[in-house]
Amino acid sequence: MVKKKVLELANKIGAGITGGIIKVKATDPEYKILEPVVTDEMAEVALHLEIRKPKTLDEIVAKCKRPAAEVEKILLQLAEDGVIKVEKEEGVDTYFLELFVPGVMEYMVANRKNVEKYPVIAECFEEYTRKLGPLVAGNLPVGMGVMRVIPIESAIEGDTRRASYEEISYLLHKHDKFSVADCACRTSMRVKGEGCGHTVEEMCIQLGPAAEYYVHTGKGREITREEAIAICQQAEKEGLMHQIPNLSGPGEALAICNCCGCSCFGLRNTNLFRNPDFSRSNYVVQVDRDKCVACGACVENCPANALTLGENLCTKKPVTPPKEKETPYDTKWGEDKWNPDYRHRQMVDEAGTSPCKSNCPAHIAVQGYIKMASQGRYKEALELIKKENPFPAICGRICPRKCESACTRGDIDEPLAVDEIKKFIAEQDLKAEHRFVPEKMKIRTEKVAVIGGGPAGLSCAYFLAVQGYQVTVFEKEKKLGGMLTLGIPSFRLEKDVVEAEIDVLRELGIEFKTGIEIGKDITLSHLRNVGYKAFYIATGACAGRKLGIEGEEASGVQTGVDFLKAVSLEEDVKLEGEVVVIGGGNVAIDVARTAQRMGASTVEMYCLEKREEMPALDEEIDEALAEDIVIHNAWGPKRILVEEGCVVGIELKRCLSILDATERFNPKYDEKEIKVVKANHILVSVGQSMAWGELLKGSKMVLNPNKTLKADPRTFQTSEGDVFAGGDAVTGPRFAIDAIALGKQGAISIQRYLQGDNIAIGREREYHELDKENVNFKSYDRVPREHASHVSSSQSKETFKDLRKTFTEEQVKKETERCLGCGAVVADYYQCVGCGICTTKCKFDAISLVRKYDSSGLPLDEMKPAVIKHAIKRQGRIISKKVKSVFVKKDNQDK
Repeated sequence: MVKKKVLELANKIGAGITGGIIKVKATDPEYKILEPVVTDEMAEVALHLEIRKPKTLDEIVAKCKRPAAEVEKILLQLAEDGVIKVEKEEGVDTYFLELFVPGVMEYMVANRKNVEKYPVIAECFEEYTRKLGPLVAGNLPVGMGVMRVIPIESAIEGDTRRASYEEISYLLHKHDKFSVADCACRTSMRVKGEGCGHTVEEMCIQLGPAAEYYVHTGKGREITREEAIAICQQAEKEGLMHQIPNLSGPGEALAICNCCGCSCFGLRNTNLFRNPDFSRSNYVVQVDRDKCVACGACVENCPANALTLGENLCTKKPVTPPKEKETPYDTKWGEDKWNPDYRHRQMVDEAGTSPCKSNCPAHIAVQGYIKMASQGRYKEALELIKKENPFPAICGRICPRKCESACTRGDIDEPLAVDEIKKFIAEQDLKAEHRFVPEKMKIRTEKVAVIGGGPAGLSCAYFLAVQGYQVTVFEKEKKLGGMLTLGIPSFRLEKDVVEAEIDVLRELGIEFKTGIEIGKDITLSHLRNVGYKAFYIATGACAGRKLGIEGEEASGVQTGVDFLKAVSLEEDVKLEGEVVVIGGGNVAIDVARTAQRMGASTVEMYCLEKREEMPALDEEIDEALAEDIVIHNAWGPKRILVEEGCVVGIELKRCLSILDATERFNPKYDEKEIKVVKANHILVSVGQSMAWGELLKGSKMVLNPNKTLKADPRTFQTSEGDVFAGGDAVTGPRFAIDAIALGKQGAISIQRYLQGDNIAIGREREYHELDKENVNFKSYDRVPREHASHVSSSQSKETFKDLRKTFTEEQVKKETERCLGCGAVVADYYQCVGCGICTTKCKFDAISLVRKYDSSGLPLDEMKPAVIKHAIKRQGRIISKKVKSVFVKKDNQDK
């Protein structure tokens, strides 16, 4: 049943903007937001109030003709619920109505108890602002929207035309009373199940009378000016922009909102309705392409989706032909012009961007840290790498270098030595006095358990710890590192390098518990009972895969993974005589080279693939050959020869073809061509598998047919809501950098899960490289690639020490100069709202704000005629443009 007085009140508040032209119905959000908490009796009292015209209790009582105590009780309840506003004038409480937005709806959402009891309050705030967006698109002059962006002051320092209404500091020093409350927009989106992951709690600041109202009615917590400044600074670190309510005139705003582009209802006009005039500042972005290195920091943090990563090379044909951009300024603006998928960020311009960043599994800002290295800014370079990869020293030694394989420089002479540069940069991180330990965003109380101390688990732990969570890593082995420690020999990755990078995690406060197997020693249920709120499973592919042939159980036959693990744990491992390694991947190479160092008289490898088909990296194959390891291609095992329980040899058959990965499990053989090879030991390295033990016992989690854990491909959430997974446990055996990248994505999912936000929205990070066929290479020089000092194989095969040299500083200088600087940021100047967040993220002084407009906004009573005048002129422009297009079309037809 409709509450008539409540509906009347909704119409009176709504008339504050529309003048009563648009009537509120019982199905509209303006009514539905009031209905749960306002009775007709309460509404009858509220109807005696006016929009932004304070009245005393005596004035209201005189009109209500009710007892003063009763009226005051109703008024205070309405104020607490957020339906009306109460302020003191000369020590006396006064009451008045506010607009719905900004105003009543934000106030109502700020009442946590009511929102928890009546979620429709938060839902109506979202519904109302979505309804309002299409009505104002194109009809508001610049700077006269309901909300207004205030640029970050560091972005406009030195601008001689800067005005006080464009400064946060002016507002913060104008008032003496401050409060902080939760972000109303992000609260609403969270209630709707669409929260974006940005901080909700205590992020929006109220000033002066608004602060008094928030504190008085329990909607906000009183804070000092210093706390308010710190909140603004923290917001900037998180990539949030500043906005103020804009209907009180220049410099008169009573709130500072710290907003994101994915949930803010003001910014939704910019992003969804493609109407940035609604809230833009007087500034727009300017990119210096000569300085830009396409690191992506500005793109990732731009709340208006105005920046993308593009290319920066000489091209044969123009990359993007210029075309006129339609805007609501002179175009009828409907759904066909909107961007409903705005929360799915477009990271890269249509033409593509630098191949190194595009092809790196973690999308590290390769071009960025190379530029920093060229300038000697090694610690900053390290910080840039660690935004995506906490283990640069490890990856500098074992990475598959997909960035180098894709490097545009390779089309001229040789790819840039990216990993050698990264290895040099990371060297300083191995020394405690130079170590980079990231600053924690804040301190959170929630406990997270990471199961598995390999690259995926450690990466997830790192990024969660940076966000302030209490993280414990459980590792069933006695040593941390997973396959980094137990599967990669020291001559490729010395263990003190792994330990040094794990030490950074210790400094972040991460707790490590080794020798504990979850499922066997402790169950997930027990961990839940002792307060762990989320879990990340990263147990890896730590078991070897067997051949399934005759004789495989004989003494002297062992999987390569078990062999490497035994050596790493310094168990009593001795190899005598002839050793045969079955397999052609990187692990097989490691097994063969390790066997050489463990006393084998000869080591021979047999693999199904032809030389050019081997999955091992070329450089690793070359290193094996240099150490006198013999590789026999196109041979597969038939049976193992056994005498008295011990291996004495192996029978192999000729492999005819391996066309794709699936055929490695079902290859074609020539059964007539058989070879028998003597062997005292056979090490099988044909892949890795999962060893789940009792971890999943009693859980709802499900395994795929290949024994990997089933998890959502975007969020990595398993069948149990609080359990996420990543690394080899989900993908099967891959490289460490792949696991590290998934670890970060797992951390993002866990953070959103713990905050009660949507774990899937806006998670896509789609990159594609530029078109190399369109690059004009004629103007580029030919400079030889730098190479680290050579180590003779006679030396290397005698030791487990990593004898590979690191670049000298001079070599780093020379090699970084070879970078072509493929990428640069592309700016959509119309879409930019001039918030300045990009300038705080750029480490290369490549991006700035320039003043384009000169609008100060107007008070509500002056704004209405200005908007009407603007809307009438706009309609004239639309008609004029339409008429002109008709004549142009006719002229073209006549021609």
